[in-house]
Amino acid sequence: MLANIKCTSVLTPAEGLAKLSQQSFDLVIQDMNFTNDMTSGDEGIALFHQIREIASDMPIIVITAWTHLETAVDLVRCGFADYLAKPWDDDKMLNAINNLLELGELTYAHRNIATKRQQRINVLNAKFDLCDLQFQSDEMLSLLELTTKVAHADVPVLITGPNGAGKEKIAQIIQRNSSVSQGPFVKVNVGALPKDLMEAELFGAEAGAFTGATKTRIGRFERANNGTLFLDEIGNLSLDGQAKLLRVLETGELERIGGSETITVNVRVVSATNADLAQAIIDGEFREDLFYRLNVIELNLMALNQRQDDIIPLANFFLQAPYKLTVAAADKLNQYHWPGNVRELQNIIKRAMLICNETVIDASDIDVKVVEKMNGKDFAEPDLEMINAALATHNGVVSAAAKQLGLSRSALYRRMKKFEIESQN
Repeated sequence: MLANIKCTSVLTPAEGLAKLSQQSFDLVIQDMNFTNDMTSGDEGIALFHQIREIASDMPIIVITAWTHLETAVDLVRCGFADYLAKPWDDDKMLNAINNLLELGELTYAHRNIATKRQQRINVLNAKFDLCDLQFQSDEMLSLLELTTKVAHADVPVLITGPNGAGKEKIAQIIQRNSSVSQGPFVKVNVGALPKDLMEAELFGAEAGAFTGATKTRIGRFERANNGTLFLDEIGNLSLDGQAKLLRVLETGELERIGGSETITVNVRVVSATNADLAQAIIDGEFREDLFYRLNVIELNLMALNQRQDDIIPLANFFLQAPYKLTVAAADKLNQYHWPGNVRELQNIIKRAMLICNETVIDASDIDVKVVEKMNGKDFAEPDLEMINAALATHNGVVSAAAKQLGLSRSALYRRMKKFEIESQN
């Protein structure tokens, strides 16, 4: 025993290697020379590599008579966890041992957590169709475990989260693993269509129902019959449209605009929003009864900067062979705050592949502005590129872009005027 630490002593490298092959150890302390006529340290280096073949992550402390700083640095670079100069100080040795054992415990715990996480990920991938979604974060893993649980339940699902985070991908996973997986998956971006056309788009319209309706239009609900209807940006639906949607959810029946025939549909509705629907209810902009109909199950998708472990897996997925990221490029991706979420990451990777030298993407090819944190918050005056990126992410919607940039709508308009950016609204 050494200060309550159980020790095993051996006299030769061969004996030590045999012990390592037979049982598990947390730490090795070795000399650099083992025969009387050897002083080069070659024996110690050879033993080090042999130990590495048996236990690749074992921390190894080397005892050496070489005290030159340059030599010590070389030993650490070689892979030794620490070194002790002869004659060693017992307190210093115990301190080095305790530090490495504590680090080993933390490393083991971290690896154990990572192993269990990967096992859970493997189970999900084996049992469910995750639509090639790339992730490693605990946040996304927990969300997907819940997503796959509710996929088979014949109830509406509301997906909440910021623009560009991947809400449509979650909706696709629900559809692929549902009881109507063989049926159609019909998408509607409620925020992208004018309000006067949205009801016709959802519920259909008979010929002559309104100006320009020269033929019967089949609505998205009918197209999604026996399948899944994904309603993105549901908070933008008009109050009249909300009333009709509520009726379909309650009865499974609808009439096309301008028609009198009642049409029965069997549709699984999955909706998504980046808006605060609870506040919209208070403001009289969203029906409370519809909210509870849509929100039987809520899946909250976090922003990309809140699940940082997903950044590099996603970036590597977006990379096309044979392109690769350097360590510096990966570091820069991890340091960026990703206001545009996964959509912005995909665009940044596409650009990097176009401008990089050959097939190696370096930090200089990653066109993002990493900002320092002040008082716990990211702070940077939005420049032309940041404003254009925010507007592109939100399809030109100034209010949404302003929210992303941390500006008021009027403040963003002033900056757009400064940079001569025309509003698309």
